[in-house]
Amino acid sequence: MPGQRSSSTTASPAAPVIVIAGPTASGKSEVAVELALRCGGEVVSADSRQVYRYMDIATAKPSAAERRGVPHHGFDLVEPDVIFSAGRYAAAAREWIERMRAHDRLAIVAGGSGLYLQALTDGLFSGGDIKDDAVRRTLAQRAEREGLEPLHRELRRLDPVYAEKTLPGDRQRILRALEVVHASGVRFSELHRQRRDTPPWPVRRFALELPRVVLYERIDRRARRMLDRGLLAEVRDLVDRGYEDAYAMKSAGYEEALAFLRGEIEEPEEMVRRIQRNTRRYAKRQLTWFRRDDRITWIRADNRAPNTVAQEIARAGGIE
Repeated sequence: MPGQRSSSTTASPAAPVIVIAGPTASGKSEVAVELALRCGGEVVSADSRQVYRYMDIATAKPSAAERRGVPHHGFDLVEPDVIFSAGRYAAAAREWIERMRAHDRLAIVAGGSGLYLQALTDGLFSGGDIKDDAVRRTLAQRAEREGLEPLHRELRRLDPVYAEKTLPGDRQRILRALEVVHASGVRFSELHRQRRDTPPWPVRRFALELPRVVLYERIDRRARRMLDRGLLAEVRDLVDRGYEDAYAMKSAGYEEALAFLRGEIEEPEEMVRRIQRNTRRYAKRQLTWFRRDDRITWIRADNRAPNTVAQEIARAGGIE
């Protein structure tokens, strides 16, 4: 595009790592590609579902054409039945970023998984290796049997500080915090106060902001495009591969498509409606997460071309 620099441009060795966060369907991927083309960068996905193979449509992985020759990292790393932790993601992403910086390439981290971004940019606490398989299984069984509300109440009793920062529906964080306190007797919040393994490079955090009505319209359109792109065929393939009950399938798009294929949802229109509703709820949780971080600079993204938004981020981030 006119006014853009080639992706062969190199970034200053002192350039910060640029984070582009925001809710699903806000346009993060498009803006990240534009910024990479403008400033000589590569993109690191921070999406906890895009790490899985065979899961492309409901995760909204950008196609090869949409990536426009920009190197991307963080896609198709593991099988859908593997739980890819935030710590594992952070370790891999730091390696990619170190290689980029060694070659004077701008590292652009784009995604909406708050825990992944937190692990990468703020580091992990030293107690992260506390694990107990038996405790974890017991808690998971209780979550299936009782639901999350009793477990969240238990977390409020055992670790009120961490419970205050944890949404009642955040299954992963609730179960992890309870696993730590039951396995070690130490509150998760106390471990978080310990020294973190923070990254050695500067970070500039941005998030894309749209009016709620515009965001929801984008979410609704994306849900309908999923069907046109072959969501049901993708889910049938995942079932055929033996991943019907995999952890990765418990997310918007896949859960509803599975329910339709099982006959639990009778009409395709009802399936789409549920995908839209559940994705809107997820976007609301993402916004709640990111609003808590006062280090984030919010960039208006509605009715503006991705290259214009990328230009604003480049200037605000001091990389242009």
